[in-house]
Amino acid sequence: MNKTYNKRHGGPFDRGGADSYYRRGINPHYYKGATRTTKKVEQKDMTEEELDAYLAGYNENENFGDFKDWF
Repeated sequence: MNKTYNKRHGGPFDRGGADSYYRRGINPHYYKGATRTTKKVEQKDMTEEELDAYLAGYNENENFGDFKDWF
């Protein structure tokens, strides 16, 4: 069974994918609303479901292999 995640910009799934894309490493977090303009939620304040979504986004991008080309 495939689990579905809310992929809204700034959410846990989105931030996990972005960290992978930019090769920043795993650093679970998300934003309550828009990225960088609303309250940032750190790992210590995330639920298990939010952590799961973050890691799912990170791993999906790792498996897909879509990374920022800095050159």
